[in-house]
Amino acid sequence: MARSNRCEVVDPSEVQVFHVISRTTRACWLFGEDAISGKNYDHRKVWIEEYLQRFAACFAIDLLSFAILSNHFHLVLRSRADIVKTWDDTEVARRWLMICPERRDDQGNPMAPSASELDRIRKCPKKLAEIRERLSNISWWMRLLNQRIAQRAHMEDDTRGHFFEGRFKAVPLVDEEAVLACSVYVDLNLIRACLAETIELSDHTSAQRRVESVQASQQAPPDESNASVVDNTPTAVPQARRADAFLSPVNLHEANAPVGPQPSKTNARCSDKGFLTMSEENYLEVLDWSARHLAAGKRGCTPKGYPPILERLGLSPTLWLSLVANFGSLFSTIAGRPDHLDTKRTKQTGRRFYVPKQARDLFGQAA
Repeated sequence: MARSNRCEVVDPSEVQVFHVISRTTRACWLFGEDAISGKNYDHRKVWIEEYLQRFAACFAIDLLSFAILSNHFHLVLRSRADIVKTWDDTEVARRWLMICPERRDDQGNPMAPSASELDRIRKCPKKLAEIRERLSNISWWMRLLNQRIAQRAHMEDDTRGHFFEGRFKAVPLVDEEAVLACSVYVDLNLIRACLAETIELSDHTSAQRRVESVQASQQAPPDESNASVVDNTPTAVPQARRADAFLSPVNLHEANAPVGPQPSKTNARCSDKGFLTMSEENYLEVLDWSARHLAAGKRGCTPKGYPPILERLGLSPTLWLSLVANFGSLFSTIAGRPDHLDTKRTKQTGRRFYVPKQARDLFGQAA
């Protein structure tokens, strides 16, 4: 089946969540142990994480989850056009110049833009409007991310040519069930690939970052002067210094969170708005429960009581495990419950989206 035009599913002016995948050309292992060249490129995974942190701090895009493997990487991104509207002209220009700097320091890091550099953007209405749209555009995030990685790798290898496949894949996630299933699918990629046995050993994943933050908050000595509250859990680790500071919080806090965009109080990410109606601890429990059922040879048994989120969303254990294990093949164009997808239409032509029979059958059995 031909892939849909991206303009049919992506609208930078809307708040949308996407599962994004980008693969290296010819499936070469250019982020790990490459059997063809005999070289090890694991250090490039660190590059990608560094770029993700920088982009999360500057773009109006929330990074919900990520996983970096040897020949591709997964991201779950949420565009935030509503956040861009809260920024004045100077902030828009500053953020863009931190992403695409005109000057760099000796280490290659962006230097703070000068007044004249800012003026070239904020005093040009046409350019300013264009950059405002780019800052919440998933395509621009991926274009610049892949460009930076490819240029750096080519310089290291002293070579030229395509580094990534010509087009990254972006699948919209239209409901909470899809967002939850996709986030777990992404975070468990290394376990499914037999590259890690537990969540905390899954290097270069958002799950590992969240576990590190929880562990740090438990081990740090109590200090009321710098304590903060994350997911209603007191922690002695300030939010800006947490290992997952650049990631979107898990908990939406629907009951008490302020209405609106919730711009971040730190410089590590664009927003403090969560993406699931569950706490970070509950999300990690769902990850661990799912991992023990997916990873061959793992010790452990099915818990007596399933995580409350599964019951709340009406997802049976069988349906849930099938969703997490086969998410990529079930949803290639758009993701969500079939009845939700049937109400969606493409942005340009107004056509219905194709929902594979396998996905309809799976949800039909759980009905």
